[in-house]
Amino acid sequence: MTYHLRQAWLAMRGNLTATLATLTTMVLALVMLGFVVLLTLNVDRALSQLESQVEVAAFLRDGADTERILSSIQDLPQVREATVVRKDAVLAEMQRDYPYVREAAELAGNPFPDTLRVRVARVADTTTVAGAVRKLDGVESVEYGAGYVERAARVLDAVRVAGYVLVALLLAGTLFNILNAVRVAMYARRAEINVMRLLGATRGFIRLPYLIEGLLLGVLGAALAGALLVPGYEALASRLTVLVPSLPMLQDRAVLAQLVGTLAGLGVLVGLVGSVVASGRYLRELE
Repeated sequence: MTYHLRQAWLAMRGNLTATLATLTTMVLALVMLGFVVLLTLNVDRALSQLESQVEVAAFLRDGADTERILSSIQDLPQVREATVVRKDAVLAEMQRDYPYVREAAELAGNPFPDTLRVRVARVADTTTVAGAVRKLDGVESVEYGAGYVERAARVLDAVRVAGYVLVALLLAGTLFNILNAVRVAMYARRAEINVMRLLGATRGFIRLPYLIEGLLLGVLGAALAGALLVPGYEALASRLTVLVPSLPMLQDRAVLAQLVGTLAGLGVLVGLVGSVVASGRYLRELE
């Protein structure tokens, strides 16, 4: 094993330009993949928080049978919670949030109607529930904010797809770099490989140093990516938490460690696949 490790190190050092190019591409791909995953996790958390706050607000006419309306809404399977807020409570909320409303209410009285607030199990159910509420007798108008969450979800999906496509292209570039690096290293030592074949060395014995080279490239790339990704994300998350305290940033070290482990496995896999393919193809050409 010492011999094979030494040969792998000599191959990497002898082809330093290709080695550095492969490492750079792999680090960029893994760092970008990590940030895309973290962005997705954080936006999913934010959307989940928004979804829990999305509600259908139905404004009732004066004299409406609120108990009947409330009972009809609670019977809908998509409804998670439904409450009636009296006009006095609505006015108190508005005065708390907007102090100038107090002056307007003193001049014109309470302009707000009784309000039925409905929370649904899923944002996708909001439109259905809003349509059912709008048809009830005594409901004057209905408002709901699911459209904002739905648009945010569509934007997230587009960003996620674009990020994964770019990462896939970078990983493909890394794979081709490893293929070229291994082929160049084997070509530079073609005389030695021919002698080994004449002496009866097995294909596995000849290929092992180059497999180790791919493995080392994957491990080094993953280590560098983790060293850049984790501190960079933690610094960014801490800064955003200070600037936007309500933003639910992911700061679980266990999740970060799991992500780094996944990236390390991916880097090793790409390195091994590139080495296996390149060394096998070169030996087949010699035969």
